[in-house]
Amino acid sequence: MRSVVAALSLLLLVACGGPAAAPSAERSLILATTTSTQDSGLLDDLLPAFTADTGWQVKTVAVGSGQAIELGRRGEADVLLVHSPAAEEKFVAEGTAGRRLLVMHNDFVLLGPAADPAGIRGTGVADAMTRIANSGAVFVSRGDDSGTAAREKALWQQAGVIPGGGWYQETGQGMGATLRVAAEKGGYTLSDRATYLSQSDGLTLLNEGDPGLLNVYHVIEMTTKAGDRVQPDAAAAFADWITGPAAQQRIGEFGRAQFGQQLFVPDAGKPEPVP
Repeated sequence: MRSVVAALSLLLLVACGGPAAAPSAERSLILATTTSTQDSGLLDDLLPAFTADTGWQVKTVAVGSGQAIELGRRGEADVLLVHSPAAEEKFVAEGTAGRRLLVMHNDFVLLGPAADPAGIRGTGVADAMTRIANSGAVFVSRGDDSGTAAREKALWQQAGVIPGGGWYQETGQGMGATLRVAAEKGGYTLSDRATYLSQSDGLTLLNEGDPGLLNVYHVIEMTTKAGDRVQPDAAAAFADWITGPAAQQRIGEFGRAQFGQQLFVPDAGKPEPVP
């Protein structure tokens, strides 16, 4: 009798969708992105909302933009969120990526000790880079394959400076870690504004507003041309969501409550920002 009751109970649980029902498989995508989106706290704000809206869980790999692009190239990420436009355009031209869509922008800033021994406060960015090099003041570079490092190299080139020697030090790490090293050494560094505002203790903003400091982010969908593991539907879901009105509003509001200013400017659907 007990076996009959148990069998009937099991059938009832299955019919009602109880514990005996097979669990649905988790949908999970891999997002390769720059450390600035993580160090600033933006991903902590966006990703739970994306999961709530779409059902996709996100596994994040936060590295430099160059490394993120390489993960996409090898088919080890479904979607990229990066800020190295020249490298992005070259990568998309290879043919393994899908859509590349404008998401947002902020800007880079030059930071350093409040005493400003190189005297860069308020100068043009090319003049600032020259003054740092000529003064021999410490400059701390990320020294990695990131969008920030790529922009820094371009700024040195525009200033006609080949950085090197004891004053030029590379961390090989992300933005947050590089800011901490620069603060410890009393040195200068280049940072995106968002990470500076969220993790800049010990450094002073000395140079901003130059057109050459514009910092633009795009989302890039990967396709199965990069590898069989890529999930194009996951890439499209993320790209559509982050360029959609709800996410764009969140991006525009991010940072206002804590810092009194927005950390990123939403750009989806707009023309490409031009320095």
